[in-house]
Amino acid sequence: MTMDMVKVGKSRTIKSIGGTGVLRRRLLDMGLTPRTTVELIKIAPMGDPLVLKLRGYELTLRKEDAVHIQLFDEQDSDRAI
Repeated sequence: MTMDMVKVGKSRTIKSIGGTGVLRRRLLDMGLTPRTTVELIKIAPMGDPLVLKLRGYELTLRKEDAVHIQLFDEQDSDRAI
């Protein structure tokens, strides 16, 4: 499952960050690192961008970037922590 598939109000734990080069580095620098819990707060009216809450702050992220964030499924939540 990737971040763009999460429903509003749901939390998931990051499994891995995909992408390459500058994109991957930017996602990691924003605090999107493995084992971090992320909640989808809202989605803009046209479906892009997404507003995420993690590490005590809100982050706006484009949907095309959210595709690179792999998450643990609900069934895997006991292994995520």
